[in-house]
Amino acid sequence: MAVFSEAYFGGDPHGDPATWKGFIGNEPLLVPPEFFNTLSDAGFAWGFVSGAEPPSCRYVLEQRLGLVDPPLIAMGDAPDKPDPLGLLRLTEFLLGRHGAPAPGPLAPPVAYLGDTVTDVFTLQRARQEVPDQRWRALAVAPPHLHAAVAQAAREDYEEQLLRAGAEAILATTAAVIEAMEAWLGAIDQERTTLEVSGP
Repeated sequence: MAVFSEAYFGGDPHGDPATWKGFIGNEPLLVPPEFFNTLSDAGFAWGFVSGAEPPSCRYVLEQRLGLVDPPLIAMGDAPDKPDPLGLLRLTEFLLGRHGAPAPGPLAPPVAYLGDTVTDVFTLQRARQEVPDQRWRALAVAPPHLHAAVAQAAREDYEEQLLRAGAEAILATTAAVIEAMEAWLGAIDQERTTLEVSGP
């Protein structure tokens, strides 16, 4: 384990991430740094629930993506997924920071994008905990399944995500903005229909 940590971090995993020189600095990023500015400009609050250790998360989010104090629930901050406590805590934090109602019927819709069946189960369990909150489980296959030679494996994996309860499969992480806008548009249309047909 010590050998892995040294190779992966290339420095003290509990020290200053800016000094790390290991493999973690070469892992491909799922989105460019400006993606989060685009999310914010589109009116979306965002944060992270990760099963990775806090130093790894901080390095990727702060050093490589340039985010400043990003909202994060990492390993040790909450029970491991699919326990929904981490997602629920992040949801409450984001809603509160933006002056929105607590999770429930009056709160804005909340989506969770993950790349594992466990991520989908986490959203489903959050829905069980707060059933009157509008939740949406979004999923994307992990990067190694996006190579052309892995198409069959990716399709099988995406089918597993759907069976687990994912409500939409995205081609890339960056497609989450379009997916959210489509979902919110459908919600607005539903509300308009109810108003028109109401008593």
